[in-house]
Amino acid sequence: MVEACVKKILELGRSFPWPRPDRCPRCGSVRIWGHGFVSAYFDEVPEAVWLRRYRCPDCRAVIRLRPRGYWIRFQASVETIRHSLSRKLGQGRWDPGLPRSRQRHWLKGLLRQIRLHLGISWPGEPLEAFAWLSGRGLAAASRSAQSENLNPP
Repeated sequence: MVEACVKKILELGRSFPWPRPDRCPRCGSVRIWGHGFVSAYFDEVPEAVWLRRYRCPDCRAVIRLRPRGYWIRFQASVETIRHSLSRKLGQGRWDPGLPRSRQRHWLKGLLRQIRLHLGISWPGEPLEAFAWLSGRGLAAASRSAQSENLNPP
C-alpha cells in the first residue's frame, strides 16, 4: 500500500513516484522487477487510474501497488465499506448513496469471513469482527475464501 490520494495518482498518471517494494510479500525474495502498469477504477474518480506493478521472478507473484485504505479487488475504500455496514447493522438501512447490491455483497462477505476466521459460534458483533479481521490484514468484506490482503490498509 502506498500513502497517496487516488486523485493525486490520477493527476500524475504513470509519472506518480511509486515506491519499489523491498521484498516480495509472498516469498520474501529481494529480486523484484518492474512489470509495467495496469488500470484500475476507484469510486472517488470517474476515470481509470494507473497502478504500478512489480513481479517476483522467484515465485512469479505479480504485486500491484494500491493506495492505502483500499483492499485488493475493491473499488470502494475500506472506510466506505465500514460506514455502509455500520449503517445497515446499526440503523437497519442501507446507505442511499451506494448501490444496494454492492452493500449486500459486502455484508455477505463479512458474514462469510466471520464464519471462516472466527467460527460460526462467534458471539461478538459483526462490526467488531470487521475491525478484528481488518486489523489482521484480511479483506473483511470479501466473499472469497482467500481474503488475505498482502498489503493491509
